[in-house]
Amino acid sequence: MEINEKFQKQLNEQVTAEHQAALVYTQLAYELDRLSFDGMSSWMQAQADEEREHAQKFAQHLLDRDARVDIETVEMPSLKISTPLDAFEASLEHERKVSALIRDLVKTADEVGDIDSRNLLNFFLEEQIEEEATVSNIIDRIKLVGNDGSGLLRIDAELGNR
Repeated sequence: MEINEKFQKQLNEQVTAEHQAALVYTQLAYELDRLSFDGMSSWMQAQADEEREHAQKFAQHLLDRDARVDIETVEMPSLKISTPLDAFEASLEHERKVSALIRDLVKTADEVGDIDSRNLLNFFLEEQIEEEATVSNIIDRIKLVGNDGSGLLRIDAELGNR
């Protein structure tokens, strides 16, 4: 099953972007661990694992279509984290970036008539809606408790149960 060259390049870029997301979440986990929010750190590590699974889904789609997988250089954004709110706001910003990339993939697939990728792309459209909503909800809750230590620890414990 041949794949359009432009679309193949974009899918490869998405593989790299998913690996970047995994590294971003790993760094956020380290930062939260440094701040002694073990539950939030664990939640971020689980997110990193999920992003690696996403990279594999895109890579497998390429391989199943006899296309080459090319992971490019992964650029790491600078993450200055002082609070849990900083970490989750950075997470949301990155999820929004990934959502835009997925929407661009959908547009290109439509443009080149690649209906064979529809199920994969629909999965990721839904996934990104869920990811942004989840992180937005966590941010709202962190803002609600503010600097209240017991409130932050309650959220930390809850997220650690993921």
